[in-house]
Amino acid sequence: MPVPRQAHPDAGATSLTWPSGGRHLWPSGGSSEARVHARGHLVYAASGVLVLHSESGTSIVPANRVAWTPAGFTHRHRAHGETDMRIVFLSPSLARLVPERPVVFRVSGLAREVLLALTDPRRNGHDDAGGGGEAVPRYGRAARQRLLRVLVEELREADEQPLHLPHPRDDRLRAVERILSGTPADTTTLAGLGRQVGAGARTLSRLLRDELGMTFYEWRTQLRVHHALVLLAEGHDTTHTAHACGWANPSSFITAFTDLVGTTPGRYRAGG
Repeated sequence: MPVPRQAHPDAGATSLTWPSGGRHLWPSGGSSEARVHARGHLVYAASGVLVLHSESGTSIVPANRVAWTPAGFTHRHRAHGETDMRIVFLSPSLARLVPERPVVFRVSGLAREVLLALTDPRRNGHDDAGGGGEAVPRYGRAARQRLLRVLVEELREADEQPLHLPHPRDDRLRAVERILSGTPADTTTLAGLGRQVGAGARTLSRLLRDELGMTFYEWRTQLRVHHALVLLAEGHDTTHTAHACGWANPSSFITAFTDLVGTTPGRYRAGG
């Protein structure tokens, strides 16, 4: 799918695009239509939180993570909080160096600076993009390729993060997913959920292990933390978010959130 140079009319976003990527400023709640690209791409939220839905699952992309979507995957984005979304397309030769499935990576300080540099509109022919100050030279092809190689090498060294939540294939697990996503504070046991969807706890546990490679506790924790990231981006405090996502007290929530995201809810909400 060719990448147009003009702005996209998606959901109120202010968009600037060029052949190698783009920048989209989304209002909270802004979303894109489903689309598919012929090249794989990286998505980074310089501020705000992006939720990236693809045919394989849902990725949460806070400001200290970057999401990779390979070529050919149908996907759509939704912003929570005022979101500055950056996109970098990778050539097939570079895409072969990263996984063939959607993943989320931790962003190092160097990777962040490279992402911001590669997606600076002024360096990509949009001299009217604002920013003030002195003129910024555009990147030549060789300079861009060097930066892209640095970025890919940084991602290859980074840990994959459990912020891409794959969708289960089994209809019974999908029914449980709908229940937990709709009411993340639900504390019903797996056996109780199984009675609602017509499957035993042992069957559901086996399906979770076989399809997703995790236990019910791990799966539900990830679903809850995904929801928590959205609530925090929308301005809710830690205590409200903890209770809304099913934790009995904030300290338990802080521990689970920090283990998964790598920073506390308070620091995350403050942009740290």
